[in-house]
This record gives sequence, C-alpha cells and structure tokens, in this order.
Amino acid sequence: MDVYEKLRELLDASPAGAPASPVFDKILKILFTPEEAALATHMTLFPRPLAAIAEGSGLSVSEAEKLLEPMADKAVIMCLEKGSEKLYSLLPTIPGLFEFPLMRGITNPTQEQLGRLWDEYHREALGASFAGRPTPIARVIPVEQALDATTRVHPYEEIYALIEAADFIGLTQCACRVSIKACDKPTEVCLIFGSPARFLVKRGFARAISRDEARAVLDRSEASGLVHTSTNSYGKPSFICNCCPCCCTILTCRTQLGLQQAFSPSAFEAHVEDEACTGCGICADERCPVKAITIEQEQAVVNKETCIGCGLCVTACPTEALALVRRLTPSEVPGTTQELGVKVLSEKGRLERYINQSKG
Repeated sequence: MDVYEKLRELLDASPAGAPASPVFDKILKILFTPEEAALATHMTLFPRPLAAIAEGSGLSVSEAEKLLEPMADKAVIMCLEKGSEKLYSLLPTIPGLFEFPLMRGITNPTQEQLGRLWDEYHREALGASFAGRPTPIARVIPVEQALDATTRVHPYEEIYALIEAADFIGLTQCACRVSIKACDKPTEVCLIFGSPARFLVKRGFARAISRDEARAVLDRSEASGLVHTSTNSYGKPSFICNCCPCCCTILTCRTQLGLQQAFSPSAFEAHVEDEACTGCGICADERCPVKAITIEQEQAVVNKETCIGCGLCVTACPTEALALVRRLTPSEVPGTTQELGVKVLSEKGRLERYINQSKG
C-alpha cells in the first residue's frame, strides 16, 4: 500500500476523519516527504516515545529523531515533553493538521497552495466528515457581555471562565482567515490551551499570553463580530476559535455547506423585546452570522431554529431590545473531552480503529 494512503487511513480514525480524496493526497505530499510519510505510518494519534517509534519503523533512534524533529518543526506532527523524554503523535485533520502548519500565516506560494487545497477538501469531503452524526465536535459559546447578570450560567457556558481554568494559553493566527482571505476580520485571535499550546509556542507557531491578554482577544473578537467556538464538552477546552461565517471551517460547514450538525449552538437563543425594537437592522444586516434575524414591519424577528446563540446581536443593539434567553431544550453537552471523543467516534463507526491505535 502507498505510504500516503496508509497515513491517510491512520488519520481517518480521528473524530474529524480524513476521507479519501485526490485533493488530500496532494495535501499529504506537500506536508510530508516520502521518508517522513513512511515513518509517520508507524505513529498513532496517541503520543509514543521516540524509542518505540524507532523500533516499530526499523530505524535507529537517531535516524528516527532526524525525521521526527523536522516534522515537529513544521507542525505536521505533535511533540510533547515529559521531563527529558519526548513523545510524538500524529495530528487529527481538524483541529491540527490543517491549522497548525498555517498558524504563522501565509508566507510562500506552497502555503498559498495548501490553503486552496484545504478549502477544496473541506468543501468536497472533510466538512461532511467533521460534522456530527449527530454529536458535533465543537460548540458555540455566547459573548460574555450578552449574558444577563441575573441569568444562571454554568462555568462551561462562560467564555471568561474557560480562560480562568486554563493552565497555559497560546495565541496564534486563524488558519482559516489567513488562507481563505474572504474578509478583513482580525486573524491573531485563535486561543490554544495546555500541551498543544506549549508545543506550538516552543516551535514558533504561537506566542504565550496571560489570561488578561486572552480576555482582551475575546473582547476584540466580539467587537469585530466573530463567534466564539470551542470544544463541545464540559471539560477544559483545547481551543477557543473566534470564527467568521465566510472563512472559518466550523461556521462555513453550516453557512456554506448546509451541514446543520457541524457545531452545537449555545444553550441560549436571541429574544426580541418588541416595544424596545426600532427596526434599525443592525442585528440582521451587520451582526448575525447565520442570517437568523430578519426585519419585518420594522421589527426584528428571530428564527429560533437558525439562531446559534452567539449573542453578537445583543451586544450591538442600540436600544437593548435583544437579549439571550435559555433554550427550552438545549443540546446535550458531553461531560469531558474523552466522553465527547468516544461518543463522536461511536456515532461515526471509528471507535474500534481509534482504540486499536491506542494499543500501539
């Protein structure tokens, strides 16, 4: 079997998947040399010690390290450090293999080509593979300022609470916007947490920031009309993306590809106080990323089935006629990232393949 196809099959065991496609073949051949791809077929989505990867591949430890380190420097694989020991793993397609190599921005023609190929692959196959069946990998988190102080909010529903719980925060470029370039929204707004953040900072793909700086990023994103999205679980998130509906992988699954299970809406929905609404149209024309609001007879009307509960309309309303209210039947949120992964993999029929990788 071709080493690139074998590598694709390993990546396809992840929750987002890696559907077979000539476009993805091109992506893999840009990201991995044939020698790198051959070694990567002896890796898994689970971190493994250098010595174990070398043994499985038939290479010496030094030979394996000479291939693994350049791959980590390109951010096409992950390297975690436990004391003096290095552990290496494959990256899932999303979030990971798509975003990480482009997080420094587009600086050369090869990266321009990569951006175009990833967009083509997203539209052809990856978007549908990423979407939930029915459980999504990602969810919307409402803008903090849109939540009324009297509303009972769980910590996992508060964007600032997620920042407070993080032990390490990295800030990097939005790979979607730097590659698609369909809008002028800010690009340095992607927040990564924990071990992946440490890896990206060390390899020069992100910079470490404080919690105050992270909150400022969220405020800047809200002012720019970007939607907060994160891991669809109660547990500590691995990322907070600030997404636009024209470039970003998560939102475009719904806004352009019509994949309704691409992400979970927040536990809230927009509500209009008719007496206060002047029908100015700011919410409908400038703020709602999914066109859930229309102006009818000089009043804003919310389509609750379409509303994703981001709160961007609320913070921009000049008459405070809009508010977020809790949905009667919010989407179920898995308890931890592990529970989320098991549920998504089970629904997509990939759990056994994923578990087999964990056994090395």
